[in-house]
Amino acid sequence: MGERFKLEIQGVSKSFPGVKALDNVNIALRPGTVHAVMGENGAGKSTLMKIINGLYKRDEGKILLDGKEVHFSGPEESGAAGIAMIYQELNFFPELTVAENMFMKRQPGKGGFVSWGQMMEDAQKILDENGLSYDPSEKIKNLPIASVQMLEIIKAVAFKAQVIIMDEPTSSISNKEVEFLFETIRRLKEQGISFLYISHKMEEIFRIADDITIIRDGKSIISGRVDEFTEDSIITHMVGRSIDNIYPKEQVPIGEVVFEAKNLTTDGMFRNVSLEVRKGEIVGMAGLVGAGRSEVCRAVFGLDPLDSGEITLCGEKYVPKDVTHAIKNKILMITEDRKKEGIIGVRSCRENITLTNHHIQKGVFMNLKQEIEDAKRMAEMLKVRFAGIETPIGSLSGGNQQKVLLARWLMLESKLLILDEPTRGIDVGAKLEIYNIITDLVKKGYSILMISSEMPELLGMCDRIYVMSQGYVSGCLSREEFHQETIMQMAVKNVADA
Repeated sequence: MGERFKLEIQGVSKSFPGVKALDNVNIALRPGTVHAVMGENGAGKSTLMKIINGLYKRDEGKILLDGKEVHFSGPEESGAAGIAMIYQELNFFPELTVAENMFMKRQPGKGGFVSWGQMMEDAQKILDENGLSYDPSEKIKNLPIASVQMLEIIKAVAFKAQVIIMDEPTSSISNKEVEFLFETIRRLKEQGISFLYISHKMEEIFRIADDITIIRDGKSIISGRVDEFTEDSIITHMVGRSIDNIYPKEQVPIGEVVFEAKNLTTDGMFRNVSLEVRKGEIVGMAGLVGAGRSEVCRAVFGLDPLDSGEITLCGEKYVPKDVTHAIKNKILMITEDRKKEGIIGVRSCRENITLTNHHIQKGVFMNLKQEIEDAKRMAEMLKVRFAGIETPIGSLSGGNQQKVLLARWLMLESKLLILDEPTRGIDVGAKLEIYNIITDLVKKGYSILMISSEMPELLGMCDRIYVMSQGYVSGCLSREEFHQETIMQMAVKNVADA
């Protein structure tokens, strides 16, 4: 008798108009294991997961659950069969409470009436069992994205999923929460629960995965035990070529100070933050989740209020008012939440690229011909992969969405370009393309302030790094001073006012 599998994907294919997304994909998930599914953005991973989850119907092939072929018409059917999916772009109802989100479509009660007390009690029990201190009556919108991610994970566990699909589950959570997640996964593996795990973080794969399948251009290229792979071999299989240096850092002449902030403070968020960025410089911001990095940049960009402090831009005083004011002053920002604050998912790539370009207007009317030409030019320059300029941006891979956002801002003049987690959820091949774009920008004299939770990215790309802890700047390092341990020591340093 052959090896028993919890879930089998056999020869699955799927086509969309003009595109074959999956071509004879095969995966075998063993009981009580973590099976990493790896590949570049656009390789077909998300399409495959949506087929398993019942959101898409396969054109060919079979899906076997405990040896029996299954067909799901939607996530509710797959959920009932014991398959849960946690999406990278979290799906939740911001105006509802923790308990309401946790028990959506599973509310306790009788005769069409919800037992609210029972629901709160059950939610509190689940939270307590998983060591989480959230208030079940708190609205989800008031929680940080890391907390929402953790709630999605424990919800899947609480409702007895036997196969849990995780798409970039650690993209928005802290190191402490990653350890909690991994410990939870190990505990659930012992109970026989199996995981399909999508991640672009190599260190995670080698820590948590038992098996790996690599998908490229919609085809399963290779599968095997994790100890049969190295980081280099995974990259080579993913992109179809060897990548010698993923961080294309070049020495660029550093010019005068373009942006200088002194003692920036927003009560409850950050305090006395001072930093500067020079022409041609990539300045990084390191720190743990909640350190205040994004909050500082959002205040500079006019997204959030700034209580006090001074900013000079090319030697002139700048007081952030709102986003429009920031853009007029040539401060541009790509935020960490692409879905919520970056792309307009139902609109075309053309519309997303030219959203802020008012030069193509004639009075109140748009010059459509010019708009199309400009959008095509920018898309070609950044090598955006799509069916055409009118393709809805929501259908693109994360890496291509990020390049569209870059294209939007590169149509405008910039004194300071802020990049908040510019490669979050992006595969190694797309990362290299983004890094090359960043390198080309500083060679042209751009000044870049970059937030990243990926230490190798900061070490590989930055000229200087400011480290934040508990809302304060705990130190600044020049490139010759870069050391991962030093940065981590600064990130956990207690720098509150004495």
